[in-house]
Amino acid sequence: MPIRVCLYEDNQSLRDALSLLIQTTEAFELVGAFGDCQQVEQQISTLNPHVVLMDIDLPGMSGIEATLRIRRQAPVIDVLILTVFDDDDRVFEAIRAGATGYLLKKTPPVRILTAIEEVYEGGAPMSPGIARRVMLKMHSSTSPSDLDQLTPRETKILALLAAGNSYKMVASEAGISIDTARTHIKRIYEKLHVHSVTEAVSKYLNR
Repeated sequence: MPIRVCLYEDNQSLRDALSLLIQTTEAFELVGAFGDCQQVEQQISTLNPHVVLMDIDLPGMSGIEATLRIRRQAPVIDVLILTVFDDDDRVFEAIRAGATGYLLKKTPPVRILTAIEEVYEGGAPMSPGIARRVMLKMHSSTSPSDLDQLTPRETKILALLAAGNSYKMVASEAGISIDTARTHIKRIYEKLHVHSVTEAVSKYLNR
């Protein structure tokens, strides 16, 4: 079954280019491409995508607000931010809103396609500079919380997820099977009282 993708991008030339890229890739199905997200809730309900590729600076409603609405309406839908903005405020606002990944528009097309697959498979892809800042933010946080209940192995796995690795890549990096990785991730979610990678990372950022 192809990965159903919906796209929000106000630059028509880029929207057309991304649409063509997705449409001509066998593993994907483009179910919608829009220049604004003012009807996002209705569109998501009708189109039922697996992954939404979302710009931030959109007319009428920001991509961050749209991300929040999508995640409230349909938590199973992943939102992958694709933007020119790399400042901390927007990065962390997007993650707190529920974005599953964060890429800059200078990202090569092949990497964008790979990132869509990664979020669909449970990963949280980020551009390298973004991932580094998220990791630094996580490491600088020392307030006590549910995070202190995590074992060293679980903390390492959460760090790997936050760096944008898929479950398969986490298993490889940690030297464990993918089933064992899933078991650890399930325990992380239980200890943090969350249901997704994005929520787990947000717990770090909100400390």
